[in-house]
Amino acid sequence: MTGRLAAIFGCAGQVLLPEERDFFRAADPFGFILFARNVDNPAQLRRLTAELREAVGRDAPILVDQEGGRVQRLRAPHWREWVPPLEMAETARDPARALWLRGRLIAHELRGVGIDANCAPCADIAGPVTHPFLRNRCVGTDAETVTRLSRALADGLMAGGVFPVVKHLPGHGRANADTHHDLPTVTATRAELTQTDFAPFRALNDLPMAMTAHIIFAAIDPEHPATQSPAMIRLIRDEIGFTGLLMTDDLNMQALSGDLATRTAAAMRAGCDIALHCKGDLAEMEAVASACGDQTPAIRARAQAALATRRPPDPVDITALEAELQALMAGAEGHV
Repeated sequence: MTGRLAAIFGCAGQVLLPEERDFFRAADPFGFILFARNVDNPAQLRRLTAELREAVGRDAPILVDQEGGRVQRLRAPHWREWVPPLEMAETARDPARALWLRGRLIAHELRGVGIDANCAPCADIAGPVTHPFLRNRCVGTDAETVTRLSRALADGLMAGGVFPVVKHLPGHGRANADTHHDLPTVTATRAELTQTDFAPFRALNDLPMAMTAHIIFAAIDPEHPATQSPAMIRLIRDEIGFTGLLMTDDLNMQALSGDLATRTAAAMRAGCDIALHCKGDLAEMEAVASACGDQTPAIRARAQAALATRRPPDPVDITALEAELQALMAGAEGHV
């Protein structure tokens, strides 16, 4: 079951409030997303994920951004601390194996607290102008490396029973501004973009779920960020070939203009499947809910296909995997 509303919502704190429970029960969103504000310790987090699912009466997906490095919502002392993905990719003796192990170990920790989707990998290509907010969250500086290591990380997550949400389609690496605050414009030609930025996402187009980029690609649509551009969503579907469930990046980010209802409606008209609202503000969630609408039959089919990729974790010796990663990272400090 995929729920009714074409949305993913956060919640305000570490326990589900009665008014949030009532809203989620009535709205029935596709799923939920958690942030550091929602996290204290494993027992608390297991209770919260159970409460969220109980509110909608089904095994709704619960997402988190657990990339490692700066973007890591579950942290020490209860969870591992990870170096940024790019640092691991550049220092590991076998980067692909290290990234697979990273995904598998992260999945083990997420499943242990009821989280079954991770907003990773970032299949964006780190380049000379990539903004610092993104650069070390990438896994490489060329399309082939990014494809290979993003696939390894995604496979590790899936082996651990967590499905990946690849981001940020169709490529964030040329953006020289932080989309939390500003709207970047990429001026590369379509031919350049096809050969580089779009290539990893084309190779990863079989993954179950993806997140859009709040970026203008001037060669294709000089007026609208990809999240709100029908031309860009068509490119994601037809040229990149992504057939999975496509969610927006957070609609509260200031790269987008207008109020939340306007932002949401524009993204849904452009062809996004799921509206993402992360803040956990009830009044804002109500505005998004009113604008995103119910899942259409096509969205529901893609949502069902994404959820079908959830599976029990493969049996594994976690201690042995930790030791293997330690050996691969010999000389790189602080990876766990």
